[in-house]
Amino acid sequence: MSDRIKNTDELEFAIFCIENLALRLKTDAEHIYTALAESNSFLYDYIVAHYDVLHTQDKEYIINDILEAMDQCGIKV
Repeated sequence: MSDRIKNTDELEFAIFCIENLALRLKTDAEHIYTALAESNSFLYDYIVAHYDVLHTQDKEYIINDILEAMDQCGIKV
């Protein structure tokens, strides 16, 4: 994981996204992490890769955007 997350800002953002997705989807953060990072590379290829753009948006936009991208990628949680 550390070779794909370059700094603490990206790490904190990834955690923020995982925790808020878990709240929205009414599940636990570990389940979200597993779906996004362990079973595929969505966490790194989408969330971390788009950190520069996404982190400037409000929480609702970020979570909605990620959920839409997950749906397009066929990721089920």
